[in-house]
Amino acid sequence: MLELLESENNEDIYTLIENNIETYPDKISSLEVKTLLNEEYDQNNCILEVHSGAGGTEACDWANMLYRMYTRFCDIHGFKYEVIDQVDGEEAGIKTVVLSIKGKYAYGYLKCEKGVHRLVRLSPFDSNHRRHTSFASVDVIPEIKNDINIEIDPNDIRIDVYRASGHGGQGVNTTPSAVRITHFPSGIVVTCQNERSQIQNKEEAMTVLKSKLKLIEIEKEKERMAEIRGEHMNIEFGSQIRSYVLHPYSLVKDHRTNVETSNTTKVLDGDIDLFINAYLRIK
Repeated sequence: MLELLESENNEDIYTLIENNIETYPDKISSLEVKTLLNEEYDQNNCILEVHSGAGGTEACDWANMLYRMYTRFCDIHGFKYEVIDQVDGEEAGIKTVVLSIKGKYAYGYLKCEKGVHRLVRLSPFDSNHRRHTSFASVDVIPEIKNDINIEIDPNDIRIDVYRASGHGGQGVNTTPSAVRITHFPSGIVVTCQNERSQIQNKEEAMTVLKSKLKLIEIEKEKERMAEIRGEHMNIEFGSQIRSYVLHPYSLVKDHRTNVETSNTTKVLDGDIDLFINAYLRIK
């Protein structure tokens, strides 16, 4: 293109392209990834949950590190996020955090993070400074509001209201505004306590519950189609998808794609596009 423009003496366009040519590979790569985000709910907002695994304070701190990683990822990509539920650890970190993430392709990108994340490091909570391994699970569901067709029998749920709690369990509201919904047939429990009104928290909790039930229906349909086709379907949730090693060397490795990097600081600061893009390309 540059040779053609040069031969035609079109200096203005030639200069424009020449000055920007280094940015084209990244732009083309970004467009390529977006062509892979073609599943039904890829363009939707999403609900992302981080749950600490066994291991007490160490695991809670790891869950908190992942929480920070995902909020930094949102900042980098211009996604808006809001904490709709959080349970703090007894000494440090968090046991659970639930984020509502809004932005085009939020679910398409972050669905790649669903699974178990493993951390290996020298523990800052161990007086002997020994190496510890911690686990945390991440779940991601699309937010399905407009086209959701889930009917919930009022007799199948229990709605509890209580005061929202802050760090260490202290009450932050003088009136019960937090909402917990228990769905008996599925065993799903959803809570929302982001210090808004009880009505808003109930609506948010019902949206999350319906989205989770819709996702169960989608997964059942995929399994049914897999049986018809005779294919083996890998169930990714609950599997170890990525390891973050901070000692005795620095390495983050995705076990599904074998993509790895030694720049652990950059990854924990939210730069996880390397892993997301690689995962999308193999799907």
